[in-house]
Amino acid sequence: MAQAMASMAGLRGSSQTVLEGSLRVSGQNRVNTGSSKRLGVATPGFTVRAQQAPTEPDTGRRAVLGLVAAGLATGSFVQAVLADARSIKVGPPPPPSGGLPGTLNSDEPRDLDLPYKNRFYLQPLTPEQAAQRAKESAKDILGVKSLIDKKAWPYVQNDLRLKAEYLRYDLNTVISSKPKEEKKSLKVLTKKLFDTIDELDHAAKIKSTPEAEKYYAETASTLNDVISKLG
Repeated sequence: MAQAMASMAGLRGSSQTVLEGSLRVSGQNRVNTGSSKRLGVATPGFTVRAQQAPTEPDTGRRAVLGLVAAGLATGSFVQAVLADARSIKVGPPPPPSGGLPGTLNSDEPRDLDLPYKNRFYLQPLTPEQAAQRAKESAKDILGVKSLIDKKAWPYVQNDLRLKAEYLRYDLNTVISSKPKEEKKSLKVLTKKLFDTIDELDHAAKIKSTPEAEKYYAETASTLNDVISKLG
């Protein structure tokens, strides 16, 4: 009985040894298989062949000939342009004020060398020219009657304010050229005119048709008196 048990234990030990050995061998084969895949080892029966595509020598020649033709065309074009080129004379910059005709309106306000009272956006005129422009401004101010009838109040205000500034500037130019005995009366009349224009502007601001018609009549009457004394 004891011998039988010993023989059975011996068989178990030998079978376990054989099993462990087979596991080790199979594990090594798996590791080797994985490493062979990672290292790119070719397996039997699988072959990779590399084949070079045929080249076309005509294509390369055509490209070179095209580049040469383009270079010749570009060179001839550049030579033609250079042959027709003309020199441009660049002179010094104009003076800061009055360098070009008709630019005093924009030059004078930016001319820091001028006195502040002369840096105005309106171009100064002679007394005769100022009187003529004052008459044109007077016609534009009288023309707001149609806008008052239409109750276009923003346009009434815009026209009054724009033309009143021109008129004020030109009247000051004319008055400064008048004799001393005429200056005082013209200044009083001019002040009355702009007071009524201010009232007309306020009537347009509050959108009052009765007040606008009232002060328009006063403005027209005073304006005619001023224009008649300008000569």
